[in-house]
Amino acid sequence: METHLEVDRLRDVYRGYAARGLGRSKWSADNRGNQAIQRERNFKIHESLERAGFLPLGSRRVLDVGCGTGEILAGFEAWGAGWENLFGIDVIPERVRTARRNFPRMTFQLANAESLPFPDGSFDLIAVFTVFTSILNRQMAANVAREITRTLRSGGAVIWYDFRLNNPFNQHVRGMSRKRIQGLFPDFKMSLETASLLPPLARRLGSFTNLLYPCLRAFPFLRTHYLGLLTKPDDSSGTRLDSSSKHKHPPLECRW
Repeated sequence: METHLEVDRLRDVYRGYAARGLGRSKWSADNRGNQAIQRERNFKIHESLERAGFLPLGSRRVLDVGCGTGEILAGFEAWGAGWENLFGIDVIPERVRTARRNFPRMTFQLANAESLPFPDGSFDLIAVFTVFTSILNRQMAANVAREITRTLRSGGAVIWYDFRLNNPFNQHVRGMSRKRIQGLFPDFKMSLETASLLPPLARRLGSFTNLLYPCLRAFPFLRTHYLGLLTKPDDSSGTRLDSSSKHKHPPLECRW
């Protein structure tokens, strides 16, 4: 059952972010602090995927839930994914239209993640970046987690990147503790670490970013996110993932 009021709230929140131009101001890709956050995130995700045996991605299928305008999903191509194996869904029509225009070789759909338009076990990896902190309705969060579990193949993994702390300046988000994450995915093996220097601080480092970012992020209390993999139990063979194996499948961002 979809929670329509929460979906409407989310659309209003993100349209409000767009109207305020936050993508061109504090979330700008030109800000050196944001660039440092992204570099660290990409490095850590690559490290997690490699350690778990997912790289190179090859024929593995990847879904980005809450894909926005597609830039994060497009980054998986650098890790060996084929364009035809990259899928994204979002509840905001404007974002889906932009993603389709910018990345025409990938597949984007307008969809509510409470009812994913894919068969069971369709994906090897499902990315959820700053998704669950945006969902304040617990029933909707449970519905989305259920759908992610359904469409992820056994032995596959959720790529998790989200705030672990509340943002006192943004009432539209709520931090996700390890307990809450495990509660959404109770049977999954959780391998998470803290990451990302407090964004408002990182954005103010300016020309000293390369020097200060690594030093400041060394303090655990300044790291605002959890990052890593949630691995679904392998109920078929129990064997370790092999990057050269062939997989058969059925046909087929909240902010500080």
